[in-house]
Amino acid sequence: MTMCAPFLVSLVHRSSPRATPALARGSNPSSISLRLRRCAVSCAAAISLCFTAQASPDATKTTSRPPNFVIILLDDSGWADFEPFAKTAYPTPNVQRLADEGRCFDNFYVPQAVCSASRAALLTGCYPDRTRVFGAHAPRARGLDPKYATIAEVLRPRGYATAVFGKWHVGDQPETRPPARGFDESCGLMYSNDMWKYHPENPEYWGQWPLQFWDNGKITIDQVTPEHQTQLTTWYTEHAVSFIHKHKDHPFFLYLPHSMPHVPLFCSAKFRGKSGAGLYGDVMMELDWSVGEVLKALKSANIEQHTFVLLTSDNGPWISYGNHAGKTPFREAKGTSFDGGVRSACIIKFPGRIAPGTRSTNAFCTIDFLPTIAHLAGAALPANPVDGKNVWDLITGKHGARNPHDYYPLTTGSEFEGVISGDGRWKLHLPHPYRTLVNAGMDGKPGKYRQESIEKSLFDLANDPKETRNVLTTESSVAVRLTTLAETHRQRFYVARHTSAN
Repeated sequence: MTMCAPFLVSLVHRSSPRATPALARGSNPSSISLRLRRCAVSCAAAISLCFTAQASPDATKTTSRPPNFVIILLDDSGWADFEPFAKTAYPTPNVQRLADEGRCFDNFYVPQAVCSASRAALLTGCYPDRTRVFGAHAPRARGLDPKYATIAEVLRPRGYATAVFGKWHVGDQPETRPPARGFDESCGLMYSNDMWKYHPENPEYWGQWPLQFWDNGKITIDQVTPEHQTQLTTWYTEHAVSFIHKHKDHPFFLYLPHSMPHVPLFCSAKFRGKSGAGLYGDVMMELDWSVGEVLKALKSANIEQHTFVLLTSDNGPWISYGNHAGKTPFREAKGTSFDGGVRSACIIKFPGRIAPGTRSTNAFCTIDFLPTIAHLAGAALPANPVDGKNVWDLITGKHGARNPHDYYPLTTGSEFEGVISGDGRWKLHLPHPYRTLVNAGMDGKPGKYRQESIEKSLFDLANDPKETRNVLTTESSVAVRLTTLAETHRQRFYVARHTSAN
């Protein structure tokens, strides 16, 4: 350790931010905080390295900084909207490249097929049943309770720079917007891009709130216009690329939740009419371009090999909008607990850690990302309860790996509707109503749904992925097991909570 002392003194001297003079010059307090976090992490790592170096002369050869994480989240994209998962009427070469360099996951789930609930689950690793973030919250709603930590808040103590550029939609109050939830940098919309005065069905209601564009906690566009919406994908992408280059020498977490392809659809002039497949195709080509820009930035910054990249959607397509909606081969769509709503396409790339050009049928869920990312980053889990599990072995396809969950619960709004077995084979629907499409709309106008109901049903998703054959009686042992799990879950998160509230 004596040999290390001069090095440590030098490191602390070089890394320590002189906070008082910097603040006096008007520097951003969040940047001071980031440098302080990095100083602490660097010093701790150096101390650990010095001890291990004396025991092992090769310790420095195997020591590296934590990986970067990029999560690209689309809004209402269908499972079949990209060529790695289905043949499309428009090209998506950059998503195809991501798939060629990573792994496609065919059985990836979200716990609820509605916006805010799905996003809160991804960011916290918690069931909607726990956080009580259900459905899609309106403007100015509090959203996600700050007592539930986000991925950004988990990673910041490890010295990560954190950013979100895009649609937030998990809280629109000062304590629940991005700057208060662990993000050093942020820009975008606080809620869905259809919550404005041009809403196709209820403009008077949604028009009572201006659709605003925020940048680092400040409103920079008070009234977003249709012209502004054509630039959203470009703006989010430009911020993401700039962030990557700015933080290439330090670990970072970049969350890129696009507003598209949620209706109303918009794309920039550079992609308008380019697909030959209508506006939805144009929008998807621009999103594919965005993916390509992120991948290009990682490569040019020479950090591609050190970055975990994830692409998925918050839920299935909003099929009521017809030619302005995506596609899914599964039953029903957004706003239901059938697989057309809760099964999303997913691709993960991590060079040297995930085999390129591969596919997996292993099932897992968005709630598993926080604990898995924490594991890869060497970060501690938050003090609040977390429902997700570390599924890294499942993602990499390690021999013998099994999903650590007995089940995943499924909800629509505040209604608990069923469970999927942890291995993804079986789905139990409890009796519940659901919406099914009667007539699709066209060109930005929604169609019509009707309400139906499903009895208690068990589906073998391995042999019946479209949920058409109820095997409740023929697979009675599976039905009993999942029914017991579902009832235990209901008692824990609904009955007990309601009783304590009263």
